[in-house]
Amino acid sequence: MMDLVLATRNVHKVAEIRGLLGGDVRLLCQLDFKDCPAVAEDAATFAGNAARKAEGLNAWLEANPQTARMSGPFYVLADDSGLEVDALGGAPGVHSARFAAADSAGGTNSSDAQNNAKLLRLLEGVPSDRRAARFRCVLALATRDKSTLFFEGQCGGRIALGAAGPGGFGYDPLFVPEGFAQSFAELGEDVKNRISHRAKALAGLRRFLNGVSR
Repeated sequence: MMDLVLATRNVHKVAEIRGLLGGDVRLLCQLDFKDCPAVAEDAATFAGNAARKAEGLNAWLEANPQTARMSGPFYVLADDSGLEVDALGGAPGVHSARFAAADSAGGTNSSDAQNNAKLLRLLEGVPSDRRAARFRCVLALATRDKSTLFFEGQCGGRIALGAAGPGGFGYDPLFVPEGFAQSFAELGEDVKNRISHRAKALAGLRRFLNGVSR
């Protein structure tokens, strides 16, 4: 079984990726390692942030083998993803997790409720046909030969006039994917895991990992 370390402390993201990758990978994350440092997410692109996180954690794990307790070969995976809204010029984009924070350049993340409230406030009065949006995900995989591979996926849709649904996280209660009338938070994990931006990016990663394990 292959060890894959996720450069995140987001338990929702870990659970979603675990469900999408299946049981052929032993999945760890930063919460499994004591004193593992955070990496500043201050790049201008999703790919830039994902690469910084993957390469930074990979370097720390290799420099601290006893602390990390990694006994065999492993890959480090980082995800940077966010919501792009056309009526807002592509915002919140790379600042999706800290959209409502006062400092949007590497500051503390906002809560989901705060981010959703700000998004609805900025789109107040914008009709449904001008609320086009997409979720975008870029995965960066730090490999054993020190190269970094990228896998990307996106899911188009629109921003609803109000939040709906008990499931999901982040902007899921507001995002209605193309071809559906309900939000990600209403549709549930089974549907989301078939069509989401992260599912599409992970499909490419899975193909790569299957080739490596043969």
